[in-house]
Amino acid sequence: MKPTIYDVAKAAGVSIATVSKVINNTGQMRDTTRERVKETMEKLNYHPSLMASALTGKGTETLGLLVPDISNPFFSEMAKTIEDRAHESGMSVIICSTDENVEKEKKYIELLQRKHVDGMIVASSFHNKEVLEGVASRGIPLVMLTRDDAGLGVTSISVDDFKGGYEATSHLISEGHQDILIIAEYAKSSKLRIYGYLEAHAEHDLVSREENICRTVASIENGKECFRQIVQKGRVPSGIFACNDLIAVGVIQEAKEIGLKIPEDLSIIGFDNTILATTTVPGLTTVAQPITEMGKKVVDVIISEIKNKNQTKERILFKPNLIIRGTTAKAKR
Repeated sequence: MKPTIYDVAKAAGVSIATVSKVINNTGQMRDTTRERVKETMEKLNYHPSLMASALTGKGTETLGLLVPDISNPFFSEMAKTIEDRAHESGMSVIICSTDENVEKEKKYIELLQRKHVDGMIVASSFHNKEVLEGVASRGIPLVMLTRDDAGLGVTSISVDDFKGGYEATSHLISEGHQDILIIAEYAKSSKLRIYGYLEAHAEHDLVSREENICRTVASIENGKECFRQIVQKGRVPSGIFACNDLIAVGVIQEAKEIGLKIPEDLSIIGFDNTILATTTVPGLTTVAQPITEMGKKVVDVIISEIKNKNQTKERILFKPNLIIRGTTAKAKR
């Protein structure tokens, strides 16, 4: 059986009220008494109930983090940063990978509410907006990460996706590429990257054809499949802008399998600058999101909102940064 507060009081030779004061760091008592109670708690392996703490309004020192796919290096790297920052602040993190599935979204939100988390960080697209509206209406601190929904009235933290898409496409155009394919996700962030892609074309008086815009779910295999379908239609663009590194790696793999040389025959640029970008041969040119800075910021913001629930909500945009490596070069055609 798990030890109770009654067991601690009995073993330490003090009242239950005294143990409670030690747990909550309140009240006055001799230092020797406080230390004796702490030593007894440690000896009995007694841990105060977080649930009981939540019910008394003291909080659980726990955050909920929802991501669309923890196997995506971008989100796993982001989750690591968030967990480290939370730990530095005395908080724990419950990580939920939704697979962008409506039922999972609802299930995990309900789970986090039952756990009485002090706040939630949502980095998933979240198709079930009503569930998030319910969280916000109950006054649970909520911050959107890499996502933005003005209708929710909560703080959002993301990179300037439009600028990232514009810079990626402009780099390819500056290298002489005019036939540029973009492979995007079904997400608002990718929509903004597409707008940046289109703006770069317009600025350089280039025509952007609808057939040059492909959409898929982010994965290496889907990146391969998208490029495979393009090739089967009898054409190979000179440049490809993939809206994340996973898709870019898939394109590189498929291109090599059909005998194309990177970047001699095909220039490829990704987005995110995850660990994947340094493992490809040649190294992947990509648009970097400041993962560490964004992860630290979102923890700092939500902790601040937990302490001050009337804090003004804001839209925080980080600047993307183009990292040029070996997968882009001057166009030969």
